[in-house]
Amino acid sequence: MAIAAASSASSGVSAGTCLWFWFLPTCLGYYADLFHSINPYLFAYVGVAMAIGLSVLGAAWGIFITGASLVGASVRAPRIASKNLVSVIFCEAVAIYGIIVAIVMATRIGYQPGADKSALAAYSGYALFGAGLVVGWSNLVCGLSVGVAGSSCALADAQNATLFVKILVVEIFASALGLFGVIAGILMSAKADLGAAR
Repeated sequence: MAIAAASSASSGVSAGTCLWFWFLPTCLGYYADLFHSINPYLFAYVGVAMAIGLSVLGAAWGIFITGASLVGASVRAPRIASKNLVSVIFCEAVAIYGIIVAIVMATRIGYQPGADKSALAAYSGYALFGAGLVVGWSNLVCGLSVGVAGSSCALADAQNATLFVKILVVEIFASALGLFGVIAGILMSAKADLGAAR
């Protein structure tokens, strides 16, 4: 904060002015200094939290969508209740993707005195933050798509038993979207090192 206040004082722009007129070119230095004064460890831990939090939210939302349809359709056709639990398992796999990536990201974070001042620490904090966002949002959308596909699978199976395997293939492709996010997150965080002992 002191850095940001000093730079805004030297450019003649007050913090209040940049709060309301953030689009002015004279305020860019203020926000750049404010952004750089945030500790990289904060970015890294927020990335880990976003990876696991959004993934679990996507899994819960998908289970909610598919579970409601499964219970409703099994009233009409009780035979679908056991084999359509595969849809719930696919939704739960989305949360497991987020937990795996959060563990991988957390191994990149350690503590060394003064490590947060280097350029590698800044890169690592931003990389882990970005990886957490990519994994979290892709798994949130994956959970929703698996939930909708699982819901339609339960309803179609209740109507016609021959449609189960055909719609299950669509659900598998929807589940693959989360794996793409996991791969991208691992690649993004591969070179991050916030003082973790190797």
